[in-house]
Formats: sequence, structure tokens, C-alpha cells
Amino acid sequence: MFLTKLARAFMRSAAYERLFLLKNPWDLAMVLWIPLATILLVWWIFSQTQITDLPIGVMDNDRGPVANTAIRYLDASPSLTVKQLYHTKFEAEAAILQRDIYALVVIPENFSNRINSSQPAPIVLQVNAQYGTHSGIIQTSVQGVIGTLSAGVEIQRLIKQGMSPSQAAIAYSPISIQRTSLFNAVNNYQQFLGSTVIPALLHILAMVIGATTIGRELRDKTLGQWYRYIDTDTADDLSRLTDSEQRLATKDAMNKETSNKESVSLNTINTKTSLSILLFGLLGKYFWPILAYSLWAALALWLATPQDNIALEAMLVTYMSFTLLMILSFCLGAIFTLGSFSLRIGLSSTGFISVPSYAFAGVTYPYIAISDNAKYWADVLPLTHYLKLHIAQLQMAAPVAISLPIIYGLMLATLITLLVSTLLTKRALAHPERWGAR
Repeated sequence: MFLTKLARAFMRSAAYERLFLLKNPWDLAMVLWIPLATILLVWWIFSQTQITDLPIGVMDNDRGPVANTAIRYLDASPSLTVKQLYHTKFEAEAAILQRDIYALVVIPENFSNRINSSQPAPIVLQVNAQYGTHSGIIQTSVQGVIGTLSAGVEIQRLIKQGMSPSQAAIAYSPISIQRTSLFNAVNNYQQFLGSTVIPALLHILAMVIGATTIGRELRDKTLGQWYRYIDTDTADDLSRLTDSEQRLATKDAMNKETSNKESVSLNTINTKTSLSILLFGLLGKYFWPILAYSLWAALALWLATPQDNIALEAMLVTYMSFTLLMILSFCLGAIFTLGSFSLRIGLSSTGFISVPSYAFAGVTYPYIAISDNAKYWADVLPLTHYLKLHIAQLQMAAPVAISLPIIYGLMLATLITLLVSTLLTKRALAHPERWGAR
């Protein structure tokens, strides 16, 4: 009988929320269309998996044969394109300020003559370091091109002196580096950034839904009506609500007199509030967002992984962790709103927590390099731990055992936040005088 009552509370709460979503297209969009559009838009943005043809300018003050060769090599580099040759530094500076180019290669006067006479002949690279990714790629590419050109010039000089080509190559560079990229060897930015940005954005949307789903009941002073509806013992048809209950669900018939009656009624029943009924009621209330975001998690992972290279257990572990992150996000949003008795404060808190969380996750800026205080904050954020698991399982093919502590941690955090949300809902029911805050 008790389990039947809990199941009824869950089903009635889910029906209550379903009716609200059907009659409020913007709330429904937060559950369905906005996350879907977010996933597809991010994946489209990173559809060009590699950064190529970054525009640079060249100021050739030498116009000799070696300088011409250097310009051809720069333009042939897949990461670079020589957009224009500039004749004055003022033209080049204006182009950089207008972002027509991101760097300027300056070839000095007498460049070819100095090389032919075995004198130092430096090439100047002026790069807009404000754009970290652009500048890093440009510096690496230019260094590689000029290094190749320099090696060719020096080897030719040694060959003219009587060395064999193999001896000249060894004499020029007796120590070489053999580089092996262990993960993401082709610098796939869709894998590096796209697959990790999507969970971060869904985490933000989930926290907003968590705050608004319970927060609107506080704002509209209908929290007690929702609880009385899910706690009823009558066996009404759950496929439809009565006209009065529809008005409760859509919040279209609220007025001050009804709110006062609600407060008086709750003052007489708040001592009988059942934690178990509240728990299953909250699960029913968040059932549709949880279901929808579980599907979006599956879509995001399907897009983010080459299916033939990822082990099935790694996919399952990552998907389970992704789903736990979404449920945890819903609970955190509810906690911030219920704790403050204000939807506005709840939404502000979720934004403060979730929006910058990607910056602390160690994806774009190395976690080991941030300050100790920032590390403490990063360790508190659930997104940090999920992305660590995400990268380990989907991009580094790490053993599942390495990520088990993160899975257990997400499970424990989800259970704790769900319990806290239930306790805070019980407290909110006991204080109807604090309802109505925007």
C-alpha cells in the first residue's frame, strides 16, 4: 500500500508537470528544442575539425630568391595562408588591428646576401598574441617553415663544401626529436573542444531547468497545491486533470485570495508532510527533463565518438556519468532556489556556478597550472570531474577502473543533492509566508 502511494505520487507529479509543459511552450523548449539546437549548433561550429589557412601578412624588404622561397613555403603550409604582401608597417598594423591578418612576417633587407655570405639572417615574426590558439598555431607553423628553409640552405652550403647529403644532414642537426602524439594525433578540434563544450552547455541548461521547475511553484504560490495533488489518496484518472487542477498547473487562475487560503490550509497540514512522498513527487516533477536530457546525452556522445574505436564499456560508463551529471544539475538548481525561497536568486546562483565551470575544468587551460584556490573551486564543481572521465574514456581509451572513483562520486553527490532538495522542499512547505518572491 505504501509503495502504491509512492508510485501514485510519482505518476501524478509527472502528469502535473507534463500538462504544464504542454501549455507553456517556452518551458517545453528548454527541455526539448533548445538543448537539441545547442548540440547541433556546437557540432556544426566545429565541423571543420582542424584549423587551417590562418591569414598572415608578409613584408618583404629583401625581394631576393631566398626570400621568395620563404614566402612560397609559408603559403604552402596547411595552417597558414599569405593573404597579402605589405610595403609599409602602417598598412600591416592596420590589417592586424582590423583582424584581416593575425601575424606579420618581416623579411629584412639584404636577407639573401647575408645567407649567401654565411652571416646571421633573422626573420621577424610579429603575432597577435591576444588570440592564444591562433598565435600558437602560427608560431609553430612559421617556426617549422623557417626551420625547414634554414636546414635546406645550410645543407646545400655543406654539400658545396664537399660533404655528402647524408653527412651534411647529420652535421647540420646531429640531435633530432622524434615526436609521437599519444592522443588526438591529428589535432581534431571537434574532438578536443566540441565534445567537451556540449556537456558544459547542457550542464548550464539543466541547472536552469532545475531552478525554474520548482522555483515557479514558489513564485506563483502553488507549492502547496502541487503537494496536495500528489499526496491525494483518490484514484483519479492520471491521463487528465480536472479543470481546477489544470488552472493550478498552468498558473493562469492565481489570485491573492487563493494564495491566502493556501497559506492557511498549509499551516494546518505542514506537520504531516511526508518526505517519501516529496521525494517521489520531485522525481516525477523532474521526470520529463531527466528523460529528455538522457536522450540528449546519448546524442552528444554518439556525435563525439567514432563508434568503432571506443569500447562498449567505456561508452556505457561515460553515458551513465553524463546522465548522473544532468540529474545532479537539476538537483543543484532546485537547491539554490529552495534554499533562497527566490527563483531570481536561484537562477543567479546557477549562472554563477555553472557558466564559468568550463574554464576551471582543465580542458583549455591546464588544471595543474591554476592557483591553489582555483583548484579548490574546480574540485567542487561536478563538471570538472565528469570532463576528466569523458576525456579519459572517449579520447584516451583509459581503463574503466581509472574512472570508477568519479562514477561513485557522481552517484553519491546525486543522492545527497536529491535528499537535500527533498528536505528543502519540506522546509518550503512549512513557510508559505515566504512564497511569492520573484
